[in-house]
Amino acid sequence: MAVAVLALTSACATGTGQTRDEAPHRPAAAAGTPSFDSATRDDAEFNRLFRHEFALVDGVRMHYVTGGTGEPLVLLHGWPQSWYAWRGIMPALAERYTVYALDLPGLGDSRGAPSGYDKATLARYVHGLVAGDLGLRDIHLVGHDFGAGVGFQYAAQYPDEVARYAHLDYPLPGPGLSADRYRSLSWHVAFHDQETFPETLVADDVREYLELFYPYVAHGGTSFGGPGAESPFTDEQVDEFARTYRRPRVLTGGFELYRTLDRDERDNTAAAPVSVPTMLMTAEGLLEFTRSTAEPRMSRITRAVEVPGAGHWLPEENPAFVTAELLAFLGDRAAR
Repeated sequence: MAVAVLALTSACATGTGQTRDEAPHRPAAAAGTPSFDSATRDDAEFNRLFRHEFALVDGVRMHYVTGGTGEPLVLLHGWPQSWYAWRGIMPALAERYTVYALDLPGLGDSRGAPSGYDKATLARYVHGLVAGDLGLRDIHLVGHDFGAGVGFQYAAQYPDEVARYAHLDYPLPGPGLSADRYRSLSWHVAFHDQETFPETLVADDVREYLELFYPYVAHGGTSFGGPGAESPFTDEQVDEFARTYRRPRVLTGGFELYRTLDRDERDNTAAAPVSVPTMLMTAEGLLEFTRSTAEPRMSRITRAVEVPGAGHWLPEENPAFVTAELLAFLGDRAAR
């Protein structure tokens, strides 16, 4: 994919950020102005460790956050989240790896629409950034939710460029799970799959919708047959996710992730079994189901674990366990 570098490096301590095409003295966004660094502008820990960057990949201005030292570790978020889903565990990961937490094309603070939201296409955009702009090979790759759908396709298309792959809480459409069955798993999958209807109902109340949705699939939430759950997210976290999904194109892009399930099923079925060493990590109680969908296309599942006390939001609901498991798997030289 054609890549043009914008290389916007956020001078995080002051909240400034310039691309190479911008005037060198462009003023920083005013305090409190919603922007890519809204959640990190006054975060001293973040500013010490990480910075915001942008790069142009086939017309999409992709946003990512990077910091740390060591081998490259790429993190891909799911719906309805952004790179910020990883914020709580990034410092520990950055002690051993150079972390790249991406906003998927068309989501978060990435700007512009990709040519498609099927996960094979999104994987090519991610590759354009990771391999093209950043020049990274032999990466460690972690995907959660739809980010795991993209991660699987990345590993399938570029197996020689992925050292290890962690697939977090995402039943894989394909030979083990049809798109039709996937849509039957939960009301929200079928709802989000509808054309324009979700946007019409949600657009004026994005934050309220997200705030109701997060506990639905949390540990003890009604999605898991529980009595109901508290949200695992703080008000500040909900505010940050809602800030991006309030943008109409991002809201639609999020729903488009669901509208491409038929294409995803075909692409995943056609993919050769991925030989990259893989770890499955799921919500408590979902490992066997997720494994049954993954095994037809993942030939080297070297580790598979459930996260105790966690529903769908693994890094937020049990960050210590998730971090420890990722570090153990990614550092396992025997898994090469």
